[in-house]
Formats: sequence, C-alpha cells, structure tokens
Amino acid sequence: MTRPITLCTGQWADLPLENLAAKAKEFGFDGLELACSGDHFEVARAAAESDYCERKRNLLERHGMAVFSISNHLAGQAVLDHVDARHKAILPAYIWGDGRPEGVSARAAEDMKNAARAAQKLGIEVVNGFTGSSIWHLLYSFPPVPPAMIDAGFQLLAERWNPILDVFGQCGVKFALEVHPTEIAFDLYTAERALEALDFRPEFGFNFDPSHLIWQGVNPARFIRKFPDRIFHVHMKDAIVRLDGESGILSSHLNFGDPRRGWDFRSLGHGSVNFEEIIRALNDAGYTGPLSVEWEDNGMDREHGAREACDYVRKLDFQPSRVAFDAAFDKG
Repeated sequence: MTRPITLCTGQWADLPLENLAAKAKEFGFDGLELACSGDHFEVARAAAESDYCERKRNLLERHGMAVFSISNHLAGQAVLDHVDARHKAILPAYIWGDGRPEGVSARAAEDMKNAARAAQKLGIEVVNGFTGSSIWHLLYSFPPVPPAMIDAGFQLLAERWNPILDVFGQCGVKFALEVHPTEIAFDLYTAERALEALDFRPEFGFNFDPSHLIWQGVNPARFIRKFPDRIFHVHMKDAIVRLDGESGILSSHLNFGDPRRGWDFRSLGHGSVNFEEIIRALNDAGYTGPLSVEWEDNGMDREHGAREACDYVRKLDFQPSRVAFDAAFDKG
C-alpha cells in the first residue's frame, strides 16, 4: 500500500504555484494539496471561469504533480465563528466585504459551496477545511456554562453546514474537517458530537492531523480507530510537548515559535507524535489516500524541512502484512 505523498501548499502561499510545483517535484513529492490562498487555488475564479480548473491541472501535470484535494480552511473558519477584526487578515476581500459578521458568515458559507463545485470541476473528491465554532470561547466553563449553550453551538453547526453539505453531496465531494482547537470538533468526543449533530451524513468526515491532538493529551492513533470510515484525508504534521513547569498547554498567550511555550509545532519526525502507530492504524482502517505533509516549524528552514519530511514519510509508509508471522506453524 504505497500512498501518494503530497505537500500542503498553505505555508508556501508567498510562492507562485508554478515555482512551488517545481520545488515540490525536486523535493520528491507526488503531488500537491492546493490551499485556497495566494494563486494556488482561487475558489471565486474557479466558480467564474470555465477553464480555470483545467488550467490548474495542466500546470501541475507539466511538473509531474498530481492533486487529490483542495483546502479551504480560512473561509470555513468564518462560517461558525463570532467574526471579528481578526478574520479580516485571513479572508479574501470578497468574503470580508464590509466586515459585518452576519454577511461575512453567509459569504463564507457560499464560498464553501463553491469549493465543492470547484473540486468537482478539478476532478477530485475531497475538500479539507475548518468549520469555525460559536462555542470555543466557552471551553473553560467559568462563569458556569449551561448545557443549553453548548447544545446551541452544535445546533448552529447543523443549521449552517447542512446546506453546504447538500452541495457537497450533489457534487459527489466530501468535506474533511480538520479536527483542531477553535473548531466545533477538537477531540474524539466533540468529533463524535459533530457527527451526531449532522446525522452522520456521508459527506462529512475528517482531515486527520495528529499535531492538533498530541499536545492536548489525545492519542492520535485512537482517533483513527474511533472513526475509521470517516478519515477522508491525512495531514502528516508533528508537534512537541515541552512543559517546563512555567508555561502550560494553554501557552500563556505566547506566539508559535516562542521557546517559552509549553508546546509547539515541529517539522515531521522532530516532535512527540508516534507516526508508526498512525501508519498501523491507517492500514487497519484501509485508508489509501494521500499522506499530505503540512510543514510548520519556526525553528527550521522550510525547504530543508519539506525535503526531509518527504523522505521521512516515504520510508515510514509500510504496507500491512499479507501473512500471519506464525502461519508456517499452521498444520491445518
């Protein structure tokens, strides 16, 4: 089972796609996970221009790059969030508009629908992204949070995302939520509740990323084993927990890369994630999709990290055994 190894382009949005595709080929990747940022993939243009997706695919093919998914995380974040000034920095102008929260969320929802239509045009079956969350700020239950307030957050998920997922279903495309702090699902229990809120509809599943689970104390491999049929896409990304008695897992309002943080993202193979157990769990789940390297490490040159990560995943991605190791002793 040799899964394609791809590079998520979100952390490379400063580079034109033509340049990045050439680099990724040189690094050894099989394809790209196109982020909807920079010129890598523009949802609005994909919706408006009949040949946009064809041109993107042709560009990638010129460089020997495949594409299996697109990622529209930033628009998805605004669908459920309490929109404020922070969102202006991450959203394209056509979604931000006048910045009035209700309009921003509505335009973000429409962009997610267009992402499904664009994926269909591109000939792929998965859009990765975020949902946002209207209840993340209620995480630490003080002042005490009535259960009805949490219920309302999952009800809003159903209200705003079911119409989006209807379009995904019409297009034959799946939405893969990256389970992540600040999203409606950030661990096993909240992921299960999100599935329940959406009545387990088949278009909704997960973009598995162990880096967002490990620092919370959640076992990433157990997430795969809990939802084997809902793993639609996989990010290969690492994080390290380095609690020193001064900063905890909430990280003291310190930005990523600050050495005082209690945890941080690391280039693949340099953190706390046990990737062998993840590969074993993916094998057991029958996952055959891409392993997409999402490089994030403020302490390492990204080109060095991307090249090293590609090699790391290539060596790691072993096939399951086709024979029991003790089969030779079976006299039957």
